[in-house]
Amino acid sequence: MKVYRAVATRQPRLSDLSVEGVEVLKEMVGEERSYDSILNGKAYNVVERVYALFPQESGELNIAPARFEARVLRDNRITGRKIFESAAINVLVSPIPPPPADFPDAAWFPAKSVELSQVWSRSPDNLPAGEPVTRHITVTALGQLETQIPVIELKVSDSIKVYPDKPELRNAAVPKGILASRKDQYAMIGVSPGTVEMPELKLPWWNIDSGVWEVATLPGATINILPSANALPVPPPVPEVVEETVESPVETVVVQGGLWQQVSIGLAALWVLTVLAWWLRSRPERKPRAAEEPPLHQQQAKFLKAAKRAALAGDSTGVKDALLAWSRLQWPTGAPRSIGELATRVSDPLAKELRVLCNASYGPHNTPWDGERLAKALRSLTVLPDEKEEQEVDSLPPLMPDRA
Repeated sequence: MKVYRAVATRQPRLSDLSVEGVEVLKEMVGEERSYDSILNGKAYNVVERVYALFPQESGELNIAPARFEARVLRDNRITGRKIFESAAINVLVSPIPPPPADFPDAAWFPAKSVELSQVWSRSPDNLPAGEPVTRHITVTALGQLETQIPVIELKVSDSIKVYPDKPELRNAAVPKGILASRKDQYAMIGVSPGTVEMPELKLPWWNIDSGVWEVATLPGATINILPSANALPVPPPVPEVVEETVESPVETVVVQGGLWQQVSIGLAALWVLTVLAWWLRSRPERKPRAAEEPPLHQQQAKFLKAAKRAALAGDSTGVKDALLAWSRLQWPTGAPRSIGELATRVSDPLAKELRVLCNASYGPHNTPWDGERLAKALRSLTVLPDEKEEQEVDSLPPLMPDRA
């Protein structure tokens, strides 16, 4: 893992880190930092990025120079532009060493330091059966990503049920590198009373500073499972009692029902059937309910929507059919019979667009009509008042007649 600091004057442009050679996992830790600093008595603007490189195979790793360009300011004026480059770095990645003899199946886990810690939600010394206790196990590694920390498997007896939860992964950039952590949570429930010994946890890891295998350990624990307070007491066993069987002669008794009793039951059943048949015949026949028509405004809205769709599609016939169907609902006793007549009953701009449509359909010249304008005019549809209604309104006597 390398840390690069790019120092430049105002408005620097720092290039991304480029690597070549072996396959490598590149991770930018945190966000790019920008701050001011004084170097040799001069003020600079510093741009800092932290990259973590994790080679996935042995071989040569070539890290290209970090390149950035900056504009030079003198007396608050831009006097030029400079391009700066750092030196290239070549790293030889060694092959993975064999696992330790005590842990032949150990996963490759290189780091600068590894620590194990645990926290219990409650004391496991006295745990009633059926009540849960949570064990938090945290692995902290310096110089490694949180996704590379191996999973620790718990080995417990059948007296405890273990329910693992989703792990909590974190990492942070520190002066010595990347500090990663993995926190696993295990909910444990005692099944049967007794003492359960939790074994010591061991995690082998490779120390990249000393170049040797080391083992991080976590002390074991003892869980004392108590009988549940809600458990019902077990009753003492009942001794078996052997009874002597004395054979006795079997006496058969035949009971004959009376004739009148059977006749009464038959007459009662016949009467029930007669009443049921009469009730079924006397019920009024249910007529199927006629489907209720939607309100008038909903029917008109359906035709207006159809007219808008037809206008946007350029379908003049569809526009006429939909608007004439709408007009038959608007004027049930004297509906217009053509689009031209309908234009005399509505206000502009719809009246104007309907006249254009009428001329395009029946006029001597094949004049075009605009479907979008007609659809827009339908949004502001206004019906003109009837002349008879106006006369009736005008002929109404005044509310306060003049007194002679």
